[in-house]
Amino acid sequence: MLDVRRLRILQHLAAYGTVAATAEALHLTAPAISQHLAALEREAGTPVVEKHGRTLRLTATGELLVAHAEIILAELAAAESGLAALRSGRRGVVRVAAFASAARVLLPRVWRRLAGRDEALTVRLAVQEPHEALDELRKRGTDLALVHSYTVLPRSFPAGCEQTVLMEEPVLLALHPSCAGQLGLAAGESADLTRLAHLPWLVPGPETSCYEMIQRACGAAGFVPDVRARSSDFSVLTALVAAGAGAALVPRMALPESTAGLSLHPLVRPVSRTVFTVSRAGTSRHPDLRQVVELVREAAAALDARVPQPRRSGA
Repeated sequence: MLDVRRLRILQHLAAYGTVAATAEALHLTAPAISQHLAALEREAGTPVVEKHGRTLRLTATGELLVAHAEIILAELAAAESGLAALRSGRRGVVRVAAFASAARVLLPRVWRRLAGRDEALTVRLAVQEPHEALDELRKRGTDLALVHSYTVLPRSFPAGCEQTVLMEEPVLLALHPSCAGQLGLAAGESADLTRLAHLPWLVPGPETSCYEMIQRACGAAGFVPDVRARSSDFSVLTALVAAGAGAALVPRMALPESTAGLSLHPLVRPVSRTVFTVSRAGTSRHPDLRQVVELVREAAAALDARVPQPRRSGA
């Protein structure tokens, strides 16, 4: 009979790639990990891992066992969540990884709501790009990931995770009002990117998925943007737009509190951003995690819709 503890070790090995990293994550020694893997291979009757350079790679048997382990361990996590729900007054720590604008706009409301309750639930936040947050979730370094994808840049999710759409928001073109006037764009009027190839562009850093989104959106409009400034802080980009430095594409939630000095425009060919909550399978029923997710949903629902309505007239 297969040992669930060894399946968990194999699952961690699939995520971490080396015996040493797996041992550190599970607070075991490397020899203990190797012994458990050898025992699992005896139980399976065939190798579950093979050497691949300095790392270990799953064999076909190992991949099959990990796939089943995801289901088995998710059910165990669900059982643990159910037991926790029966224990009155139990509160713990929920680790959240979120991209910057979600951390700035949604998480403060979660903290304010928790501060008004007589509960010892602690939230720990790490601001991370979506791919980093999902990697931490896969490695069990976080409990809840807030991530996004774009219509022009879909995102894949790790096996053994549950994702739910939290909200959808448009990507808006931000221009200086005088630039919008020169283009004949009234406030809130839809803009056609094909007319904007001549403008200087202000974009996030190339390490972000938002940068790739802008490259793809401009590429679909037939041009490569002439990049004059890069910053992964959208408040920097919008401040530069307000100073007349160029144009930027900005997701709604990344807009500053005050949009004075900006002329905002939906796109004729819309680009939208979908925000997801992602947790490991079976953990969403844990009462602490469920409470945080509910508060995040409330924050998303209360988000002020600072979105100009598109006009029917073309830009």
